[in-house]
Parts: sequence; structure tokens; C-alpha cells
Amino acid sequence: MTEKYLPVPVEARNETYANVSSHVRYAGFWMRFWAYLLDLLVVASLNRLLIFPFFHLLDISVDRTNMFAPATIATTLTFYAYFVLMTKFFQQTLGKMVFGLKVIDESGKPLTWTTVLFREVIGKFIAKTILFIGFLFVAFSEKKKGMHDQFADTLVIHE
Repeated sequence: MTEKYLPVPVEARNETYANVSSHVRYAGFWMRFWAYLLDLLVVASLNRLLIFPFFHLLDISVDRTNMFAPATIATTLTFYAYFVLMTKFFQQTLGKMVFGLKVIDESGKPLTWTTVLFREVIGKFIAKTILFIGFLFVAFSEKKKGMHDQFADTLVIHE
């Protein structure tokens, strides 16, 4: 017996999405702050356990006195790779996992590489450059969106 699957009308999909989004709990500033601190601890640990021993093995200086030092470049790559890969593949970093938070696309679609790269690299770089004010947007916006979330049309919610 074959069954035909009929497409769901757009009005019904939008109504269902509206009902789901009304039950969403947005992650606030402090919850995201503590998750970020935990992520920084994870990244620092990765650098200390992987990058620095590798540099010592190759007899490369781990001095990070300028932004073009090999150790600075390697630790920066580790930082961005961690956030981009974890967000793309798991929709959350280890810090967000511990605190039960998740990054979602505002339209409900799966996160794309473009969205993740724009959020984690470009959006966060801009948010940090302006004295971290871009992160304070979380405390004052309606859906608790930081500047990087607004650029990438993402939300951080409680699971």
C-alpha cells in the first residue's frame, strides 16, 4: 500500500512555527556569559594540550607578543575553529551544552556554513571590536539577540 504525502500548506506551516516559537525560551546575557567563559576555558585547554606542546616539539617560540607571531596565529585559529565547527555540527559549544543552550536559525532552517561563519567569525569580531558592546545587546533586545545574532539571523535558546 503506497501512501501519498501531501505538502503542508504554507499557512499551516507558518501557524505551526508561530505556535512553536511562542514556547521558545531565549537565553539571557548571564547564561550566555557563563557558557562563553566555559568555552574560553576549553579553548585555552586545547591550546595548552595540543598547540603549545607541538610548538615546543618543533622548537617554535610560543611567545605571543605580536599578532603575527606563529603562536598567536595558531591559538586564534584554534579559537575560531572550535566555535565554528561546534556550532555548525552540534548547534552548540561545550559551554552551551553544559548550560542547556542551543543556536538556531531564526527562520527555523538548519544552520548553514554561511550563517555559522558570519555569526562566529565576522559578527563576533565586530561585536568584540566595539568594546564588547555587541554582546551587551543580549541584555536589552527583545529576543536576547547579540549583535552577531542580528547579523546572522540566529537565536540562542534553552533546549
